[in-house]
Amino acid sequence: MIDDLDLGFDEPERGEKGRHRRGFVRKRKGGSGSGGRGKTFLALLMALVLLGGIGGGAFYGFDRIQNYFVTPDYNGAGTGEITVEIKNGALLADMADALVAADVVKSQKAFIEAAEANSRSKNIQPGTYKLRKQMSGASAVTAMLDLKNKIVNGLTIPEGRTSKNIYKLLSEKTKIPVKDFETAAKNPLELGIPDWWFTREDGKKVPKSVEGFLFPDTYEIPPKATAESILKLMVDNFLSVSGEMKFADRVQKERKVSPYEALIVASLAQAEAGNKDDLGKVARVAYNRVYGEFPCNCLEMDVTVNYYLESIGKPTKTSAQMTQSELDDPKNPYNRKLRGLIPTPINNPGKQALEGAMNPPTGKWLYFVAIDKQGHSAFAETYEEQQRNEAKAREAGII
Repeated sequence: MIDDLDLGFDEPERGEKGRHRRGFVRKRKGGSGSGGRGKTFLALLMALVLLGGIGGGAFYGFDRIQNYFVTPDYNGAGTGEITVEIKNGALLADMADALVAADVVKSQKAFIEAAEANSRSKNIQPGTYKLRKQMSGASAVTAMLDLKNKIVNGLTIPEGRTSKNIYKLLSEKTKIPVKDFETAAKNPLELGIPDWWFTREDGKKVPKSVEGFLFPDTYEIPPKATAESILKLMVDNFLSVSGEMKFADRVQKERKVSPYEALIVASLAQAEAGNKDDLGKVARVAYNRVYGEFPCNCLEMDVTVNYYLESIGKPTKTSAQMTQSELDDPKNPYNRKLRGLIPTPINNPGKQALEGAMNPPTGKWLYFVAIDKQGHSAFAETYEEQQRNEAKAREAGII
C-alpha cells in the first residue's frame, strides 16, 4: 500500500535569509550517503507510478508540487483576441491578477517575472488593452508596451464644469444617453461617495448630490462602460486626489469647517477666479464673507445665480444681463443674499481650487474685481478700495 512508502517529504527547511526551501529532502533513518538518496528517489519513482495508475486527478497534486520549481507559463504569442482593463493605481500583482482571470497568462508569477526582467515594464499604463489568450508572460509584457494594443478612448473633463454639462460631454463621447447619467447620479452613495462627506458644521441640511465629486481630468473610457461605471471612475478619482491631499483632515483642523463646506468654497473659487493665481484669494473672500465680518454673512456672488438658472433649464447670463428679480429671487435656494453657504457645490473643481480652499492665503479681503485681460483680480478689504479697483478695471476695458 502507498501508506507504507517513505516518500521523502519533510517539513520545509529554512534556507538563506529565512526563506523556505520547498521540495524533497532526504530523511536520515540510520544511514547516510548515496544509499539514503537512492531510497528517496526509488520511493518517489514508485509513488509516481502508483499515482499514474490511480488516475489523472492524482497528477493535479504532482503538478502543484512541480510548480514550486517551474514557473507555470504558456508558450508563444497566444491565440484569438480579448480585451483586458488595467485599473488606475494597479501594481504588477494587480495587473497579473487581471491577466490570469482573462486567461491571457498562465500564472501571476509568469507575468511578474517577465515584467521584472523588462526594464520598460514600468511604462505600462492603466487602460484597456487588446491582447491574446494564453500568451507567455514575456509576450504579454511586450504587447502591453506596444501602444498599438492600447484602446484609446480619451475624454478630457475641464475644471469647473457642472454635472449637467459633464453628462452632455460624456454622452457625446460615449453615445450613452444623458438620462442614463442623470439616473446613475441620483444616489451618490452608490457611486462610492462616503456618507460622511454630506455633513456640515453650520447645521444646514445637505441635499446629497454628485456635484463637486466628478473630478476634472482626462479619462480613458472602457469600450463597454456604463453611465454608472464612468461616474464611479470620476468619483473614485476625486476621492483618491482629495485623500492624497489630506483635504478632509486639513480643512477640519485648519479651517474649522466640514470638508463639504470647503468643497463648496472650492467650487466658488473655480467659478469666480479668472486666473489660477487667484483661486486661493477668492476662496479667502468666500470664507471672509460667510464666516467673517461681512454685513449679511452672505456670498453675493452672481455665479450662484447662474448655477440655479442652469439647474432649471434656463440659459446662464453675465452679471450685466441679469435682472434684479433673477439676482434676488426668493425661490432660488442659491440666492446670492442667502445667509451662509449655498446648499451644494456649483461645479466640479480641480486640484488647484481644492488647494486654494484648503490653504488660502491670509487676508481680510471682502471684494475683488478683474483688472486685466489675463483674468487677474484686484482684492480689497473695504468697499471704497473696491470702487477704486473697479475704476481701474473700467479704464482697462475689462468691465
